[in-house]
Amino acid sequence: MISGSRWLWMVLVLLLAAGAVYFVKRPKPLPVDVVVIKREDVQTSVVASGRVLAPARVDVGSTITGRVQRVAVREGARVSEGQLLVQLEQPELNAALLQARAVRDRAQARVESVSKLALPTARESQSQAESNVLLAEREWKRSQELATKGFISQSRVDDSERQVNVARSQLAASKSQVAAQSNQGAESQQARQQLVEAEAAVALAQARLAQTEIRAPAAAVVLERIVEPGDITQAAKRMMTLALDGPSRLIVQVDEKNLPLLQMGRTAIATVDAFPTDRFEAVIAYISSGVDASRGTVELRLDIPKPPAFLKSDMTVSIELAGPLLKQALLLPADAIRQLSSDAAYVLVNRSGEATRVAVRTGLQMQGRVQMLQGVAPDDAVILTREIEAGARVQARR
Repeated sequence: MISGSRWLWMVLVLLLAAGAVYFVKRPKPLPVDVVVIKREDVQTSVVASGRVLAPARVDVGSTITGRVQRVAVREGARVSEGQLLVQLEQPELNAALLQARAVRDRAQARVESVSKLALPTARESQSQAESNVLLAEREWKRSQELATKGFISQSRVDDSERQVNVARSQLAASKSQVAAQSNQGAESQQARQQLVEAEAAVALAQARLAQTEIRAPAAAVVLERIVEPGDITQAAKRMMTLALDGPSRLIVQVDEKNLPLLQMGRTAIATVDAFPTDRFEAVIAYISSGVDASRGTVELRLDIPKPPAFLKSDMTVSIELAGPLLKQALLLPADAIRQLSSDAAYVLVNRSGEATRVAVRTGLQMQGRVQMLQGVAPDDAVILTREIEAGARVQARR
């Protein structure tokens, strides 16, 4: 039978052996880069990138089908309002215009003929018919008197009556002609209507001919030229793209977390990638009322009071907008925060040699650093090495 003291010694030996095995098999700690959080006063700013937005882009095309005769400008050329850009062939439409003008001239001649020739002639015929009616009526009356006295037969009286009826019919016809040829008459109205239709045909032919000349809608720069002489163009087919002159603007996307720093009329400092040392001012003129759900950003548009000469459409641009001074803030490099763009952001903290996952709540983002609102405390050693997973044994590099 084993005594109590001996039993204790055996248990102790077994524990020591187990501990030795554990420490032999335990993995070595992985060397990691860490950053120790400290409180500091920070001047906040918003940094975002975007591009130069042209005032407007216009796709220029033809409204008719035709063959390109001449292209008057090249890419990069500056054009003024109304300047010829593309000339289409014109012979067929020129012929149509000449034909329409000939029809109009005939219609004009007919209007003048009605007013200056047909109407006076009709009035003269009416006057003659009135005289004939008076003469016939006198002859009829006289023949009646002679027949009463027996000097002529009744047949002579009947002939006189027929002459009166004929004269009256001729008078009625002449009055109809006068009415038809007058300003409100059917003949005159028809002639004027034909003239109106002919003038409309001329205007239509002139408009179609004018469509063979494609001109600049406003002062602009030619960004792209699509057609060449000899090409067949169709209605609504793009020929050129123009950038209209006007004030340039910047369009940038800002993280929605920086909304508290955004305000209409605030001035930002902007630079373009091609000229990074040349800084210029831009003023916030528009803040989108919505947030891009896929990117978590807010669109800003900024006016440029004094645009530099080197500024061109679609240039990549960066802006920096100064914010308030944060006193005793906790900041971490953005690379230290995992799943930063999601609602489940976290960091790995070196606690007693083990990578411990800690959920965090972030605030403003500025120049590659992020304000920490919750989850970490001063002197926490946050792991920067991205390959490390939670639960791993770690050791900070010296």
